[in-house]
Amino acid sequence: MVRYVYDFTEGGRDRADLLGGKGSNLAEMTRLGLPVPPGFTLTTEACRAFLDTGSEPAGLWEEVSAHLSALEASAGRVLGQPDDPLLLSVRSGAKFSMPGMMETILDIGLNDDSVLGLAKVSGSERFAWDSYRRLVQMFGSTVMGVESSRFERSLALLKDLRGVQDDVHLTASDLTELVETYKNLIRLETGGHFPQSPVEQLRRAVLAVFESWNGERARLYRRREHIADDLGTAVNVQRMVFGNLGADSGSGVAFTRDPATGRPGLYGDYLSDAQGEDVVAGIRNTVPLAELKHLDATSYDGLRTHMRTLERHYRDLCDIEFTIERGTLWMLQTRVGKRTAEAAFVLAAELADEGLITPDEALARVSGEGLARLMFPRFDTSASGTPLAHGVPASPGAAVGAVVFDSAQAVRRAATGEKVVLVRQETTPDDLPGMIAAQAVLTSRGGKTSHAAVVARGMGKVCVCGAEELTVDTEARRFTAADGTVVEEGTVVSVDGSTGAVHAGSVPLVDSAVIRYLEDGRGDGGAQAVVDAVARALARADTVRHLEVRANADTPEDAARARRFGAQGVGLCRTEHMFLGERRKLVEQMILAGTDAEREQALADLLPLQRQDFVGILEAMDGLPVTIRLLDPPLHEFLPDHTELAVRIASARTHGGESDAHDVELLGAVNRMHEENPMLGLRGVRLGLVVPGLVAMQVRAIGEAVAERLLAGGAPKAEIMVPFVGDVRELRLVREEVRRVLAEVSQVAGVTLDCAVGTMIELPRAALTAGRIAEEAEFFSFGTNDLTQTTWGFSRDDVEAEFFSAYLDKGVFSTSPFETLDREGVGRLVGIAVAEGRATRPDLKIGVCGEHGGDPDSVHFFHTVGLDYVSCSPFRVPVARLEAGRAALEGTEGNDSR
Repeated sequence: MVRYVYDFTEGGRDRADLLGGKGSNLAEMTRLGLPVPPGFTLTTEACRAFLDTGSEPAGLWEEVSAHLSALEASAGRVLGQPDDPLLLSVRSGAKFSMPGMMETILDIGLNDDSVLGLAKVSGSERFAWDSYRRLVQMFGSTVMGVESSRFERSLALLKDLRGVQDDVHLTASDLTELVETYKNLIRLETGGHFPQSPVEQLRRAVLAVFESWNGERARLYRRREHIADDLGTAVNVQRMVFGNLGADSGSGVAFTRDPATGRPGLYGDYLSDAQGEDVVAGIRNTVPLAELKHLDATSYDGLRTHMRTLERHYRDLCDIEFTIERGTLWMLQTRVGKRTAEAAFVLAAELADEGLITPDEALARVSGEGLARLMFPRFDTSASGTPLAHGVPASPGAAVGAVVFDSAQAVRRAATGEKVVLVRQETTPDDLPGMIAAQAVLTSRGGKTSHAAVVARGMGKVCVCGAEELTVDTEARRFTAADGTVVEEGTVVSVDGSTGAVHAGSVPLVDSAVIRYLEDGRGDGGAQAVVDAVARALARADTVRHLEVRANADTPEDAARARRFGAQGVGLCRTEHMFLGERRKLVEQMILAGTDAEREQALADLLPLQRQDFVGILEAMDGLPVTIRLLDPPLHEFLPDHTELAVRIASARTHGGESDAHDVELLGAVNRMHEENPMLGLRGVRLGLVVPGLVAMQVRAIGEAVAERLLAGGAPKAEIMVPFVGDVRELRLVREEVRRVLAEVSQVAGVTLDCAVGTMIELPRAALTAGRIAEEAEFFSFGTNDLTQTTWGFSRDDVEAEFFSAYLDKGVFSTSPFETLDREGVGRLVGIAVAEGRATRPDLKIGVCGEHGGDPDSVHFFHTVGLDYVSCSPFRVPVARLEAGRAALEGTEGNDSR
């Protein structure tokens, strides 16, 4: 028989699949002897069963009733009893943290009778009615479907009538009136009544939490974070403890280290006379956690002890929620805390130094995605001027955008390509779509533990919270700074998530400290800790990785930068980029040539230019391989646009003049070379086979460049790559031409030229006949951009704008297959080609040179399938190095590459 309910005394952190992250960690804290209010967890299996059938699984409620009876017996109280009621909280808890995305209901068990008993036993009538109004509000919105804003408006109206700013200034009489207002609102909105039965409250609350797994904001968050839809959520039922019992009570959130920087210390927020939801919601500004030492020294010391215990036990930064009930400290939750990229690197290095984790575990705890964030530019503070305001730097980075004041507007404007900054007093889970769409989030309330801060950090989004100098008026769609400056919606501002500064206008950017270090090895006083941590992580990755990392580079400057960034060669040098600019005229001459002699002259003019390009790249990468791809795109791409030419000719005729003869000739060539689908037309190897002399010119330029470098004492390692091959016979013909030309150059130069000849695998047929192609190819390089296009039948230039957003929304795929490799389809072709190619030629060198080579998830796949190297743009080289190292450690303790 399937078991669906576990007491906190029965689990542990290794059971997150079953008990969810929150439930497993509550059980772990209970096992450690920390002061955890007792309770029990309904498993993720129960949730999945409920979602599959629409009803609770057989036997579930009997198990809940048994655990509830045991909880009542240990407490000496009964759920909702009139004189001294036991009250419960019901909270979600998925395997992976989804802050604020699912439901929570507090104070289960209160009704019109038990609220009087709670008032009597607590000695605070105000506390009792405050707890009751919270329950009615949460239950009404979460379980009964009333818009939460309706409750908020009623609360705001009452505060206005009483002339108070904060909830704490409402009296017991005010709150009694508010409860009745809320109950009437539920009756008007739903036709039903707030249930007076405590057991009914509990049952309906549990099922509502299950249902919230498929809520819109939860689904959106899972898509964003790549969390599987079929995991389900656990539900945690726990005895209530109260932080809203007066000045000697309160709630807080604490981090064992700074989640923004990774620095050690005591970080967090505390709010007296408040329940935990008040802290994370940011509806009242908190005080720093250090203030607790002056408010309640005993609880402060106890909290510090528990934090040290948890960090050493979890060997990581811990995010902790706690409540103090009349001087008694209770631990309500712990989890491995979300952190910024900067904090992740610094923390991993420091924990390794402290001996809590190994160097390999430190590497496993950082990511290429995080490193990429650290390489983004930062604001030039010397040119920023006086800020409009300062807030809490909750998630670092530099963002510039137009101010918007609601989530829907952020989504609408971002969809048109505009960069926006979402400004709110505080965010709620309903703001998630806007937070995703925005470049940055700015709030006037809250701190590092508020909803905005936690969610933004998890997404790597720039965030400044608690900018109290700003008065945010969402109705008027503007905010006002302390100096009187009014910023209307649509005004551009700059948000510095590293310093907490908010500036009017667009502040200039400068390279990040990490980029400066990678470029020239210089440190940075203000960011030395993160620079050192990045250097250590990359060094460790280079020690353990199996994949080489090369760069896609078309100029000597790109090649030199890539080498500084740690590239071990050039995996893709695109020769077509050398035909642009002024050289385009020479390509035009080749295309327009009416005789063999004219074409040969155009090619002869191009040869020395190409040769010098190759010399520069080979010199920059001296001693390392440089893979040079022969001309790939259709020739018409080097001609002017058809419409532009036609308009130019028609305009000349309209004004009575003569059309330019060269324009007319070019238009004729464009018409002659027109293809319905040029990306599947005359390109790549096909060009080499039908345009006489094209392959010979390029190979001669390569050979002469290699000879020049050899004679100058260099160590050039040029490799010649033939693109878009679909059949071994194509490659055989080109390879014969390559060998012939290299032999001629070698004889003239008096040096031996040894340039490997290989091919790109970018067509499904090439992947499926890789064993035959390997008879002629000395290396393979997967062109995964084209392989993705031809496997899916996608035209990248069209489909991404046309329907990819709909496919992502509908879950056809979770990320664009052009960003992260499609393992099931394209990946399977890669696997087939690797296996069959090496069966023919065991020493076959195999790499990838599409942009997938710099995508963290794809790098892990390429390691698994057995490639020798990945190649990517120079600025992605450090990311690929790091992920290649992490891929080699895949499966070791502490590595969660999700």
